[in-house]
Amino acid sequence: MLLIKNIKSLVQVVDSPGKWVAGENMNRLSVLNNAYLYIKDGLISDYGEMSGLPQKLMNGEVIDASGKLVFPSFCDSHTHLVYAGSREIEYMDKIRGLSYEEIAKRGGGILNSAKLLHNTSEDSLFEQALVRINEIIGMGTGAVEIKSGYGLTVEDELKMLRVIHRLKESTPLTIKSTFLGAHAFPAEYKSDTDKYVDLVISEMIPAVVAEDIADYIDVFCDRGFFTVEQTNRILMAGMKYGLRPKIHANELDFSGGIQVGVKNNALSVDHLEFTGEQEIEILLNSETMPTVLPGASFFLGMKYAPARKMIEAGLPVALASDYNPGSSPSGNMKFIMSLGSVNLRMLPEEVINAVTLNGAYAMGVEDKLGTITRGKVANVFITKEIPGYEFMPYAYGSDLVDMVILNGTRNP
Repeated sequence: MLLIKNIKSLVQVVDSPGKWVAGENMNRLSVLNNAYLYIKDGLISDYGEMSGLPQKLMNGEVIDASGKLVFPSFCDSHTHLVYAGSREIEYMDKIRGLSYEEIAKRGGGILNSAKLLHNTSEDSLFEQALVRINEIIGMGTGAVEIKSGYGLTVEDELKMLRVIHRLKESTPLTIKSTFLGAHAFPAEYKSDTDKYVDLVISEMIPAVVAEDIADYIDVFCDRGFFTVEQTNRILMAGMKYGLRPKIHANELDFSGGIQVGVKNNALSVDHLEFTGEQEIEILLNSETMPTVLPGASFFLGMKYAPARKMIEAGLPVALASDYNPGSSPSGNMKFIMSLGSVNLRMLPEEVINAVTLNGAYAMGVEDKLGTITRGKVANVFITKEIPGYEFMPYAYGSDLVDMVILNGTRNP
């Protein structure tokens, strides 16, 4: 039992939350001032104004949060944080002016990470990823989706997914695992890309399902990567085994990725830098969460997704970090909030909804996380003393997380 009392503002309090927040509702945020939060058996048990605090709740551990805010933990629905080594040399190439695609054509990018991963043991991958997991926990993340995709062979994709499964079992984070064998074409398949698609469908997917180590399936559907037709084949094969799609779409061009994602009832379509009226209309009539990754646009110096236009059209929007070694080497979701406000022109209320409930939906955990709601998992963080929730995206370079509580327990 844990009581947090004298909370200056308890943020994202929703007694009966919907599955997501969309359109003009993204500018609405329920906040309870001068509040308490009571946690029992790892769940949110009760909350309210301090004036109504039942005396019986004072019997267990008590934390005084005077002057501080309490948020539901961030839900980061798109990462690639299991990888070997880093790619700062490619970062220098970017500074010199090479594009993402030019670096990939030279054998860099995803193929470089695949080579490093192939030569790295499962135990080493786990230890490297564990450092990153502990890093993002300390920055307020309570749930994360992690993709494979740096294997590109049956055994190396399985190696990555096994590491993700170990992280699920050995850390307090809520983790969802996504099979992304269709992340890039290995060099030996460049002249016959359909042959690699056949490998993904006939060998990789059955092997992944046999070990029960993936929740979702993903494809990088974009210019220079997997076509709409190839993506559709892979997604349909995955769905036959019960793997719901999540799509990398429209990062480099109008690729048709959003359309094929919605057609296959993808849980989310992610990146979306190239999104027009047609794509927005298709998303409006779907159950698919548009997920924007401003960290990649920031790091690569590319255009940003039209999040403002999406929200004004009535769509929900989630924000995620895209934590990976090549295009977004950071899992700092507070900074993602700042990018959402500064570069995407999203209001503080909108970015908070985007990194909590909408992010939770984009990884399939909206029934357990994303809001301060009785019965949900007690994944929350306490800020340092700050003026209000608007200060979170405003103070883009400041560490404002004072304490993290996951599954009702303080994280050391």
